[in-house]
Amino acid sequence: MQAQKTAPRGRANLAALATFVLVVALVMFIALMNAPTKLGPTVMASLGSYLAEVRETAVLFMAIAGVVAMALGGVAAVVVRREWPNLRRRRALIAGYSFLAPYLLVTLTFTVGVIMFALYIAFTEYNIFTAPQWVGFQNFAKALSQKIFWQSLYNVLWFALIVTTAQTIIAIALAVLLNSRMRFKQGFRTIFYAPSVTSSVVITLIFMWMYLKTGYVNLWFTKALALVGVSWKAIDWLGDPRGLIQLIVQAFGGNIPSDLWFLRGPSIAWMCLMVQNIFTTAPTFMIMFLAALQDINPTLYEAASIDGANGWQQFRRITLPLLRPIILLVIVLGTIGTLQIFDQVYLATTGGPLDTTQTPVYMIFTEALGKLGPIQMGYASAVAFILAAIIFAFTFVQRRVIERGTEMY
Repeated sequence: MQAQKTAPRGRANLAALATFVLVVALVMFIALMNAPTKLGPTVMASLGSYLAEVRETAVLFMAIAGVVAMALGGVAAVVVRREWPNLRRRRALIAGYSFLAPYLLVTLTFTVGVIMFALYIAFTEYNIFTAPQWVGFQNFAKALSQKIFWQSLYNVLWFALIVTTAQTIIAIALAVLLNSRMRFKQGFRTIFYAPSVTSSVVITLIFMWMYLKTGYVNLWFTKALALVGVSWKAIDWLGDPRGLIQLIVQAFGGNIPSDLWFLRGPSIAWMCLMVQNIFTTAPTFMIMFLAALQDINPTLYEAASIDGANGWQQFRRITLPLLRPIILLVIVLGTIGTLQIFDQVYLATTGGPLDTTQTPVYMIFTEALGKLGPIQMGYASAVAFILAAIIFAFTFVQRRVIERGTEMY
């Protein structure tokens, strides 16, 4: 009897040891694939040259990866040792991870491994041509002390506030409209959704042409105001740094000095990009709201009508409460997307005028690739992790505030 108990325990210990070795080897392989090395013609010439480069430039990185590998391997070994004696759990464990293995390998190598690389170089001075030099929190302190970083955050916060709010309201309005009884409903759905399936680059170029001094936006204002006898002076929409609050203050005879940029509000150029973003993203969220509206039981509206509720009361008391889970999803996705805006800025304004359309992601791009100066991969990575922490904080707060009460729906 004692021998029978000892045998399964021995096999469980052997399986746990094999799991530990496998996990450690896998993590070290992923770390090796993503180790920071110097850019040069001989680095990838052969496996030997690559390993020699890793030994020269990434010893600390591999050491940290080794500690992480040992910890993960230990956790995996404990789980396997606990589950192994039970035949049903053992088979479920093996089958589950066998099916997950292809996805896990790709994700761990090309996502988690890259994040490990970025997190490591965020604490180093690294320009890809020299070995990374450990500098601790210097890159984070540098980012938090620079005006350009705070201005980029200021810009995207305005962008997130205005765009997320506007696109959510417009998406709900369009969804309610298309969910009502109307002719040519399918045709309108196609027309409204078309901007969302068009390439962001193409949409940006179209809006750039429209925003030119000789573009259609100035032409429309000229023609419309001419009908009431008012002349219109053409505006360089994407080149105007004047802020919204600044224009309002100037209308009342005041002025906001240039050093108080944080009081000027979003610039005209930035608001032009907001309009474009709302135009292209609201239809996507419209589809989500439309699907949610079609899941609402029509008898709820019938009962409300019998009780004397009008259309607005039905919308406020029935539709909006039942849409709260989707509203949460749309606001979270919209906030994440707006805080990460890049392509419109890259194509239309390159951060100008006067950094009023500068964003953290565009800043990461220029610093990492050395577009405006020396390559600063470590500094760019630090900015990226600060932005990730901000996005996480916003998402957490939004879920805590909006998600209350959604469980009942």
